[in-house]
Amino acid sequence: MASDGLEGEHPSVTLFRQYLRIRTVQPEPDYGAAVAFLEERARQLGLGCQKVEVAPGYVVTILTWPGTNPRLSSLILNSHTDVVPVFKEHWSHDPFEAFKDAEGYIYARGAQDMKCVSIQYLEAVRRLKAEGCHFPRTIHMIFVPDEEVGGHKGMELFVQRPEFRALKAGFALDEGLANPTDAFTVFYSERSPWWVRITSTGNPGHGSRFVEDTAAEKLHKVVSSILTFREKERQRLQSNPHLKAGAVTSVNLTKLEGGVAYNVVPATMSASFDFRVAPDVDLKAFEEQLQGWCQAAGDGVTFDFAQKWTEPRVTSTDDSDPWWAAFSGACKDMNLTLEPEIFPAATDSRYLRAVGVPALGFSPMNLTPVLLHDHDERLHEAVFLRGVDIYTRLLPALASVPALPSDG
Repeated sequence: MASDGLEGEHPSVTLFRQYLRIRTVQPEPDYGAAVAFLEERARQLGLGCQKVEVAPGYVVTILTWPGTNPRLSSLILNSHTDVVPVFKEHWSHDPFEAFKDAEGYIYARGAQDMKCVSIQYLEAVRRLKAEGCHFPRTIHMIFVPDEEVGGHKGMELFVQRPEFRALKAGFALDEGLANPTDAFTVFYSERSPWWVRITSTGNPGHGSRFVEDTAAEKLHKVVSSILTFREKERQRLQSNPHLKAGAVTSVNLTKLEGGVAYNVVPATMSASFDFRVAPDVDLKAFEEQLQGWCQAAGDGVTFDFAQKWTEPRVTSTDDSDPWWAAFSGACKDMNLTLEPEIFPAATDSRYLRAVGVPALGFSPMNLTPVLLHDHDERLHEAVFLRGVDIYTRLLPALASVPALPSDG
């Protein structure tokens, strides 16, 4: 069942499974094989192909379908090529075999996150080109590395380069999440990742003594303050049925460090936290709150950032916005129910939005459990193929949005 294509299998599914077998798995992704695969797709589809090396060994691949009016800004279809690590012993099938079971479920790392979307873009463009379609706006399909580890050697660098500016990006689609109900989730913003390390210093001493003013005592106070805040946000989410996870700030204690021996009171201890700050939070005031928690714990308590995103942006979901009107109108024509939300984690959309490109996160997978980063990540072939149909309707609508003031 792991053959390149089963007899009677839809060619789009066969291509999807072929892409899934390319081991672009962190921490050592085979990006070269992915780029070669995409170059071949460009050749077969008659699309322009540009490769931009944003860091040594990190290539952004751009497949371009020119529009009929080059003065207009372009439509960006973004996807990342890398996938997260696997624990093979917890999988029912080899995560890089792209095994398809008798029911039609395809098991593979990247099946949901997000190689499905990459192939759906390609197959929708293939279908539209075969129909002889042409649209005013140019469509750029961008395949970026490094997203799963923060995008720092991928989209973060790419948006600062002249090659990106030359794309004249007007609007972007990027990844979303599956939805277990009949609806489709669309993400118009996301929370800001703040990775914070609290460092506490205090008096050292022998483990048999009641040492005063220790690093542990003061760190305990800060940890308690942050976990109290966490519980308040959790209760706020649970008590309001209209709130989704992305609308509140989450925090988890992820690392504790310090100490050298059982009988030595350490002079320094630290605790690391993963905050995901909601987009409506005043970031300056929130940082002052962090400072306040540290000061309240005593002298010698400081914090620093391993990651600090400070440019949250919200893409319009107002019917007066022409991009949203085109997107939501096409979905309505297909009788799709949309659930607009704030993405609870982080995607490359944040880099696009920060340079002024409105972006929606959308992975057309309904009636599907959210299995990204999970064991036995899988997607049903019928859901995948319906996604191709959906993009085949969405792309004409978005690439035909009339000229806007922002088009210059």
